[in-house]
Amino acid sequence: MAEDKEIDRLIRNTLHGTPATLKFCEENEELRNNLSAAAHLIHGSSEGRFSITYCPGKGKENLTQAEIENVGFKYADIDEITAKYDPAKLKDGYNTMPDGEDIFYISNPALGLWAFKDRFKY
Repeated sequence: MAEDKEIDRLIRNTLHGTPATLKFCEENEELRNNLSAAAHLIHGSSEGRFSITYCPGKGKENLTQAEIENVGFKYADIDEITAKYDPAKLKDGYNTMPDGEDIFYISNPALGLWAFKDRFKY
C-alpha cells in the first residue's frame, strides 16, 4: 500500500507502464491532477520486459489477488514463493534454481527496474 491513501486508490485501479499511464493521464483528469500516482505507476512497471509477481501476505490491509491481477501483475502466496526463492540464498543478479529455472534477483527493486539503456544519452 502507498503511504498516501489517494495515490494508493489510484494505483489500485490503473494499469502500469509508461504508455498505459500516459494515455490514462490524457483521458483521466483525476490521474492528471495527481502525477505522483502516475510516477508510481511508471516506476513500478517492467515496461513489458519481464513479469512481476506480488506476494503481499495475508494481512487485512494487504492487496488482494484481484487488485494485483487487475493492474496486470501476477499474484502468488508469499509462503510458497519465499520457500522456493529464499532471499537468504539468492545473490543479486542471475541465479539458477535447483529445478533449472534461471531468474534475475534484485534485493532492492527501488534502485531502478524502470531504467533501461535506450533512455540514456551517451
